[in-house]
Amino acid sequence: MTESIFTIISNEKIAKNTYKMVLSGTAEGCAPGKFVNIKIDGLFLRRPISVCNYEDGKLTLVYKAVGKGTEAMAKMGAGTELNVLAYLGNGYDLTKSGEAPMLIGGGVGVPPLYMCAKKLIEAGKKVTVILGFNTAEEVFYKEEFESLGARVLVATADGSVGVKGFVTNAMEEVENYSYFYTCGPEPMLKAVYGATNTSGEFSFEERMGCGFGACVGCTCKTKYGNKRICKDGPVLVKEEIIW
Repeated sequence: MTESIFTIISNEKIAKNTYKMVLSGTAEGCAPGKFVNIKIDGLFLRRPISVCNYEDGKLTLVYKAVGKGTEAMAKMGAGTELNVLAYLGNGYDLTKSGEAPMLIGGGVGVPPLYMCAKKLIEAGKKVTVILGFNTAEEVFYKEEFESLGARVLVATADGSVGVKGFVTNAMEEVENYSYFYTCGPEPMLKAVYGATNTSGEFSFEERMGCGFGACVGCTCKTKYGNKRICKDGPVLVKEEIIW
């Protein structure tokens, strides 16, 4: 973990209530599935945001404006400096992927899968990505995943684009996969757990105090004892999860 000053290069709206922020800052410790914790003036707790990508000295974050912290972030312009704790959590273990991994993201659970897909494809893996949203106006990063060379399936709850229903409905179109990586709201993760027939890794969203394990505020029970989502997670393997 490093406390650093990152500078905003750009900050733009890319879908309904969804923004893409690009910053300049350190790459030390960055890996798929990790997150940063951003200090925002006037607010006591930092805001945890998953790493979407890091390339050419630029960190990309994709976030949804849903509360005071992220709404304040959405109003920030180029040149704004941010105090950032980077990079936190355990991240995904890409060595377990096998030859044909499946990546499943729902809403703001999509961004951390981008760097994951990028690294897997660079390693020669055949990647399938499933993106789940409520409606067409919320869809983002479909073309970006396709540009990497991934097969991409989109599911929307209202059927306005792609498969009508949830990510589990789109999963029915994937005949074979060797392993899976997923991130999204807990009801989606629980559904993915029940619909998958291989091992895999789940990235959980949780309220965090410190973001690095000191306050023990985000502790959850697993089959192997209590774990802190911010430090021992946010990624847990399928076999250890207790619902």
